[in-house]
Amino acid sequence: MHIVCPHCDAVNRIPRARIDEGPNCGKCHRPLFDGHPVELTQANFDKHASRSDIPLLVDFWAPWCGPCRMMAPAFEQAAQALEPRLRLAKVNTESENPLGARHAIRSIPTMVLLRHGRELARQSGAMGAADIVNWVRGKL
Repeated sequence: MHIVCPHCDAVNRIPRARIDEGPNCGKCHRPLFDGHPVELTQANFDKHASRSDIPLLVDFWAPWCGPCRMMAPAFEQAAQALEPRLRLAKVNTESENPLGARHAIRSIPTMVLLRHGRELARQSGAMGAADIVNWVRGKL
């Protein structure tokens, strides 16, 4: 399966049976999964959304948003629970406004679940870690 590195954006081929063994990137040699959401920008969003064979859960947020800041630790905990079967990512809609517009983000925080670049589901509003994990598992 193909996994995009959260550090250098290189596309790695990993045998499906070895995904739970903590694989490292073939280019930068850093872990492909470290239990933290990856920050996405216009430059790397499409690669992570369409080139990885695992689903991508994107949290669209902004630094000035109170509910977004409140949900950030829960999203971090959800990353630890859901990786390596799912990549979690954050998009700052303040600095990456075109990405928010492209995905029709009307309120924040909004989570969008993608697989191979196509939207599977979305959820607006702050959620706790257990709620995020249960929501994602219910959609996959």
